[in-house]
Amino acid sequence: MSDTAMKDKQTMRPMPGGMKPGGPVGPNFDGEKIVYTEHWSHVRFGGTVMTDALVKHALGLASYGMSDAGEVFETMCHVDPSSREGWIDAWSAMAKRVQRTAEQAEGAGHNVSAASAYLRAATYWRMSLMDFDGIDDPRMVSHITASSECYEKYLALGDYPGERVEIPYEGTTLPAHVYRSPFARGNAPLLICTPGRDTFAEDTRWIYDGAIRRGYHVLTYDGPGQGAALRVQGLPFRPDWENVLGPVIDYALEAIEGVDPERIACAGVSFGGFLVPRALCFEKRVKAAVVSPGTLEWSKPFSMVMAMIASMEETERPPFMNTMLKDYAWKQGVPEAEVSAELAKYDITDIVGQIGCDMLVLDGTSEVNPGKAQLLYDSLECPKTYHLFDEDSTAQCHAQMGGYATASAFILDWLDEHV
Repeated sequence: MSDTAMKDKQTMRPMPGGMKPGGPVGPNFDGEKIVYTEHWSHVRFGGTVMTDALVKHALGLASYGMSDAGEVFETMCHVDPSSREGWIDAWSAMAKRVQRTAEQAEGAGHNVSAASAYLRAATYWRMSLMDFDGIDDPRMVSHITASSECYEKYLALGDYPGERVEIPYEGTTLPAHVYRSPFARGNAPLLICTPGRDTFAEDTRWIYDGAIRRGYHVLTYDGPGQGAALRVQGLPFRPDWENVLGPVIDYALEAIEGVDPERIACAGVSFGGFLVPRALCFEKRVKAAVVSPGTLEWSKPFSMVMAMIASMEETERPPFMNTMLKDYAWKQGVPEAEVSAELAKYDITDIVGQIGCDMLVLDGTSEVNPGKAQLLYDSLECPKTYHLFDEDSTAQCHAQMGGYATASAFILDWLDEHV
């Protein structure tokens, strides 16, 4: 970002939606070249860690057709940072606008344009719920439904090889998609993608898109505590993720034709970077796994923070503390007073040695929890690879948000060598 773009009459302009300017400031000359002391990860979008991460996530999806940079920036210009409704209002308004564009294009027979707009609208409907804590608000269901309908329209009108399926799970089902690679030859490897606490299965496209092009079949799903499984079905997280991944693999081997059972890979993103290693302590049908970032014990420091918040009178807490505690209680499926104890269960320190498959542990110099991925890597006793995305990589943010093209190439090249 140039000085010209950031200055107006020698005054720094505020960035859209409260975004703070950053980038090259005060360059130094080392005798041969100008050395800048800032990197793009220092640019802040919005006023919180969450909004910053989510905007970088949305921008990263642009290269996969799931968003458009102009639409993302325009949306952030309309987010009211003083209102808890600001985020959902701005993103749902953009979703409605783009969905109308899709419907008009479809009505006129412009199916390529319609499919593209439906895909972006689906992303924006999901985005509207990623920083919204109205647990009992009917928009939790209506926006999920709108996103799903737009995504299915995209698949129906476009040429992407995706199909919605339901995975049997403990008397109910988990929403999922199967992507059969048109480049597969014979029995092909399978990649299973697990999202995190705030994003949805579709948001792992930055990994599975490249896998499809390399001849992998792919299965993505919302597990308990995630996406539609939480917001529509009311299924909270559970620490024993082997009882989630197990049924997912069972379904894949039974229902997806042409999968090589000896070449199953898993990818876990953000909180999925804990859930997948936990499952792999017990699930032995996986040949290789990627975690971005990897986590050995997810409970600290969250458990201590939640215990501190719960010990305070609700009227004494700052609003953000009430929001945080409410969100964790909802997603973990326990009363607020029990959140800390529940989070303490998310720790595989004593069993991590049971993981036997090849592991790729990713890290970044701008990770929100520095050192966590290194701790997992050091504790693993299986064949393992550690990779740190530094400032020059552009993929150094949490779960490589915003640097998806760079990260995806590294991940999939590694999988090609290990699956």
